[in-house]
Amino acid sequence: MTRGIVSIAGYVPYRRLQRAEVGKVFASGGGKGARSVASHDEDTTTMGVEAARRALRSAPGAAPGAVWFATATPAYLDKTNATTIHAALHQPADVAAFDFGGALRSGPGALRTALGAPGSGSTLVVVADLRDGLPTSGDESAGGDGAAAVLVGDDGPGTPVVAAYLGGASMTDEFLDRWRTVGDRRSKTWEERFGETRYVPLGTDAWQSGLKVAGVTADEIDRVVVTGMHGRAAKALGRQLGVRDGALGDDLSATVGQTGTAHAALMLASMLEQSGPGEVVAVVSLADGADVLVFRTTPAIAAWSPADPVADQVAAGADLPYGKFLTWRGMVTTEPARRPEPQRVSSSAAWRNESWKFGFVGSEDRTSGAVHLPPARVSMSGGVVDDMVPVDRSDAEATIATYTIDRLAYSPSPPIVFAILDFDGGGRFPVELTDVDPDTVEIGDRVRMTFRKLFTADGIHDYFWKATPVRHAAGDAATAG
Repeated sequence: MTRGIVSIAGYVPYRRLQRAEVGKVFASGGGKGARSVASHDEDTTTMGVEAARRALRSAPGAAPGAVWFATATPAYLDKTNATTIHAALHQPADVAAFDFGGALRSGPGALRTALGAPGSGSTLVVVADLRDGLPTSGDESAGGDGAAAVLVGDDGPGTPVVAAYLGGASMTDEFLDRWRTVGDRRSKTWEERFGETRYVPLGTDAWQSGLKVAGVTADEIDRVVVTGMHGRAAKALGRQLGVRDGALGDDLSATVGQTGTAHAALMLASMLEQSGPGEVVAVVSLADGADVLVFRTTPAIAAWSPADPVADQVAAGADLPYGKFLTWRGMVTTEPARRPEPQRVSSSAAWRNESWKFGFVGSEDRTSGAVHLPPARVSMSGGVVDDMVPVDRSDAEATIATYTIDRLAYSPSPPIVFAILDFDGGGRFPVELTDVDPDTVEIGDRVRMTFRKLFTADGIHDYFWKATPVRHAAGDAATAG
């Protein structure tokens, strides 16, 4: 039985912090290139939703049997974050949703566990991370925010495997290289040379074992990326893999940064999006040991159409001022709007309206075809009562009918841009825009929906949907709003 990847996608937030901006402010830190930055209304859960939506969009008809979520920076403790992803993806109640730990290694660990269980059905493995550190620190500059989702399953009718899992290996050792205690914002690291002396031999052993299990040699590898928060060890190991020239790929450290828990899967998505049939692709992840995963692409990859490839998302980013970055990260507190802060959302009300709040599912009148957003019992056309069918608008694009810019309402990042949208296929609804420059918004602009966090009150995250401009790879020059 062939088991492997049915679909895969990465998510790179729209904003970028140019590392040189750090040095301009503090006269130290920073560096070359840019890193990805999650917006003020994003967290690991919302980014995971966006990656998962893209992965499922590229596998029409696929039905995950479980949703697994791994992150080192969860939005909630005690509460399962995967259930929010489950709700946003409109999954039925019999699809299990589980969180996998809070460690960097939980990402590749969850993926390897799913791949190593043939005959167990399909599993959607979602990984995400937010990485930062104290201002001017190496973690602040080298880190990045992002997510990935991998639909793992057995090859079969309707769910062809695009990358067959050939095998892999893991090497584990207990040593203190990087740690963060509960409640801390920053990670701490031990002396860099010590980590290198542990990771390189562990990575070498895992690489050799992984190749043996997969039944391939190093010179048969077409694409490979070595990733890990210990950049020096990752580079040293990459030089020792023995692969042919050109096989060792870009780890996106110069354009995205190191996305921690998500990075191995994000790199795997990037490589597979560029691969053709019959290529051998591998990823090596260094975190509290070493994990190696080896795949061979199948003929099905030629027909697979990735939704919003990683390369396009990287190219479409827009710069974020360093001051705004520090504000979004809570490192700097600015004067808030003189308006009451929002009250916490009602748990019972959220549950009663789950399909609307988390799934953006409205209703359609069976008789007239009128679409109601939010869903309604009484039709706006003819007044028919309780004769509705659900209609999903989360993947529908829309056109801005009119908009307003509100500089007084409470927002973690004012001003707020509200727009009334006319959805393709029917439905009109007022929505907040995100990842947009207020000065560039125009009536007639095309937008699509994105799952975001409206605010947090009393420790409760109020998740809902916003709209973001439809962009192409060239992006635009928008600045943060």
